[in-house]
Amino acid sequence: MALAVTLFLLIWLGALLAGYLFWSARRSADADRIKNRLMGGLEADKKKAARKGPALIQTEDQRTGKMVLELLRRFEVKERLAALLEQAGLKWHPARLLHACMAAFLAGAVLALSALPPAYRSWALAAGLATGSVPLLYVLRKRRARLRKFEEQFPDSLDFIARSMRAGHAFSVSLEMVHTEFQEPLAGEFRRAFDEQNLGLPLEVALEKMARRVPSMDVHFFVSAVLLQKRTGGNLAELLEKLAGLIRERFKLRGRIRAISAHGRMTGTVLSLIPAAVALIMFYVNPGYILFFVEDPLGHKLAAGAILLQLLGFGIIKKIVTIEA
Repeated sequence: MALAVTLFLLIWLGALLAGYLFWSARRSADADRIKNRLMGGLEADKKKAARKGPALIQTEDQRTGKMVLELLRRFEVKERLAALLEQAGLKWHPARLLHACMAAFLAGAVLALSALPPAYRSWALAAGLATGSVPLLYVLRKRRARLRKFEEQFPDSLDFIARSMRAGHAFSVSLEMVHTEFQEPLAGEFRRAFDEQNLGLPLEVALEKMARRVPSMDVHFFVSAVLLQKRTGGNLAELLEKLAGLIRERFKLRGRIRAISAHGRMTGTVLSLIPAAVALIMFYVNPGYILFFVEDPLGHKLAAGAILLQLLGFGIIKKIVTIEA
């Protein structure tokens, strides 16, 4: 009964949201039509002229769904999702990621409703939330792996740029040479920075955009060093060599810290898995003991409190053993 009421409320809220967005779009279209009539068609000519430039972007927006894009703009998450997808190296649109999350949520909820017994169908919403977060977790994992690979290649690229400058090449030419000598993702980022600078964008802006695309402390050090050298002068090749050595020392320190804190991380993982393992064993040994936490309202509160405290304990242990280097 509770699940049916929850699904009804979700469908009702979704219908209200869809109706509101449709009404807003309709009212905006009517207002634009009246404005164009009052302006004698000048506004329409301006829009047509402006539409010629970013036509491909607008086609992508229309293809992926105006309603989803409007929802993303309302909650101000479109730019964040676009930056996250760009950092992950995925050629996705933010609306596509949201569509994937919604499809995974519906698939998980439907499978849970069809597979679980009637007494456990109230967990279908939780199953849907778990499966709905899978696309986002995939993007976060790709982003983490891409940044890790970039950081591993970055010190060698700095040494390469320094040697190129010592050989007589300009800094911008050295950026282009990195693209031919290294692999992705580092090669693509440096190539993009070179192309932006070659097409007329100032070097400072191109490097700052690369620092935003690659949220790494090492890249920020590199950009700051280049900009500072351009303003004050100095030997940039020597500066980049020292920066590469500093980054390598940070990697060594980070490896030592991970080796020292491995015992604490393993302890936190084991302590977090013990309650779940004990609950699973008790479910087969004494099902009546576990059913109390599923069927009884007091059991629901106790289970929620236990899960909350377990997550809190895991977060505290992770905070203790996580040392920034």
